[in-house]
Parts: sequence; structure tokens; C-alpha cells
Amino acid sequence: MENLFQPVELNGSITLKNRILMAPLTRCMADDDLVPTQAMVDYYARRADTGLIISEATIIRPDGQGYPNTPGLYTPAQIAGWRKVTDKVHENGGKIFAQLWHTGRVAHPHFFGGEFVLAPSALGVEGTVPRMRELNYVVPKAATKEEIEELVADYAQAAINALEAGFDGIEIHGANGYLIDQFLHYSSNVRDDAFGGTPENMARFPLAVVDVIVDAIGEDRTALRLSPGAYFNMAPDVRDREVFDYLLAELEKRALAYLHVGIFDDGMTFDTLGGTASEYMRARYSQTLVGVGGFTPETGSQAVADGKFDLLAIGRPLIANPDYVAKVKAGEALTEYSETMLAELV
Repeated sequence: MENLFQPVELNGSITLKNRILMAPLTRCMADDDLVPTQAMVDYYARRADTGLIISEATIIRPDGQGYPNTPGLYTPAQIAGWRKVTDKVHENGGKIFAQLWHTGRVAHPHFFGGEFVLAPSALGVEGTVPRMRELNYVVPKAATKEEIEELVADYAQAAINALEAGFDGIEIHGANGYLIDQFLHYSSNVRDDAFGGTPENMARFPLAVVDVIVDAIGEDRTALRLSPGAYFNMAPDVRDREVFDYLLAELEKRALAYLHVGIFDDGMTFDTLGGTASEYMRARYSQTLVGVGGFTPETGSQAVADGKFDLLAIGRPLIANPDYVAKVKAGEALTEYSETMLAELV
């Protein structure tokens, strides 16, 4: 597994000390003002041995919130709170990107006191809000062109705020059924304007977010997570593949820090993709690709050796093993993850 511990030059600005990344893991441990807590400072600092920490999903503005106590990056207090996290990670020799997030149609007015939630189309999802099951999802309002332009600007400001907070870069959360992903799938986007109906139109908002952030902080500090396979709060549609074919071809023209496969289990296959999400993305994207989803150190190392992706993101095992990198290097047994571990930050 030596290939996992080799330094990796992402670009001229950022070199990682190894190929193991901490995947973004929503923990709902910010305070009631969505400011990172001391427990979060300690939590991230303990995992600074990874080549790169990707923060838990962090909302870009109040109406992006869909879960309780998820941190934000839009107030001075939130920026200052994250600065404590990034300072400690850097003090421990690590690097950290902020994952920028808007939950779109799975946001809830309960959290921000608004009259509606925004999405590509007025198509809701069934069910209730995790951790607050008394809240039913609401049917969203289809965002106007002006509201979409405001969202693009707010993503750019959040990226600027992230660098002010000391992050080394940002990952745009464009996966897992949240706002950006909702524009990319026919089951959630039935618009008939410049943001829907064709692959080019459906990719317009995601690419606008990418490009405005690149303009604000540089492509070397900008990354993106994508879910080409519909599987979370999303129904599959055979036409989705054409959207992602177009989007990945456009991203290939840019020099982002990396693309990150958005999947919980990379063993899942999708008829619309002709295999797994990572196989599909690798075949269409030649630059730095991050794989994730159920890999062990052994299977992840082999996948890197086989060229399936370049960097390995680890999620739940890093909750259970803050010293994951050291344990893997030493050949020690890993503590098995349990859902009971979600109750506290260790």
C-alpha cells in the first residue's frame, strides 16, 4: 500500500503529503448560530495526518440549510470559528478544503424563517428532515433567473470567505441530490428556459458556479464533487447520462484541483452509466479524480495502482479511527465504525 503514502502534487500551489483524503462527513455539531465549536477544532485537528481534509458540508447562505446545526460560511462569526479549525489543522501539518453547500429542495424554512425553499423546479421530495423527523419536506419554488444569479454570486462569496477563514481551497458540493445536482438530473429539473431541457442548459448553473469561484480564488484551489448516478433523493433517467457527458467534457477543459466521485458505495452500478460512477467518470475525465465509497486501504491502494482514480477519500473509518493513516502505515487493526459514534466528536 505504499502508493497511498506518496506525496501528490495537485498543482503548482498545493502538494499533499499522501493520497488519503478525509471525505466530507456531516456531523451537525455547529452551535445554534452555525459557528464551528471547539469540539470541531479538536475533531479536525486529530485527522491532519491525511493528505487533505474535506470539511463537512458547509452552507453558503441561510436558505441553504436542510439539517440542524450544520456550519455556515457567511457570517463573520462563522468565518472566525472556521479559522480556529484551519489554524489547528495547519499547526498539525495538514491541509483542509471547505465543502460549499446549498441543499436546494431538501432545505427547510424552519431553519431560516423563510417563506419557501429554492430549487430548479417546483418538484418536492417525500419524507422528513433527518434528525428532525417532525419536519416534512416542502414543495420548493422554482428559482428565477435573478435568483440563480444571486446563488452564483453567493457561492463565489462563500469561496472568498473560505480563504479568509484559512482554508487551502474549496470543494463545491455538486453531488448527492443537493442544489447543484438537482439541476443536472431530469427527475428534478423540468425547466424550459436556459437552465433546463438540454445538457448544455442543465449544466449552465453548475458551470457558472465553477467558473465564478475559479475567477474569485483560482482553479488550483477549486474542486467539485459530482454524482452522475441518481441514487439519493433522485430518480434515475436515461437522459441524465447526456448531461454528465457534456458536463465532464466541459470540466476537462478546466484545470480544477480535482473531481470527487459522489457516492456512498462505489460498488453500486448504474444502468444509465454502464457500470460504477467512478468508472464512468474516469473514462471521461483524465485529470485528478478522487474515489470514495466503501474502500479498504487494500482495495483503495489497488484501485489507485490500476488507475481507477488518483486519490482515495475515506469516510466512516475516519470517524472511528482519528489516527487512520498511522494505523494503516503500521499495519494495525482498524476500529470498526458504529452509528453510536455519531453521537460525539472524537
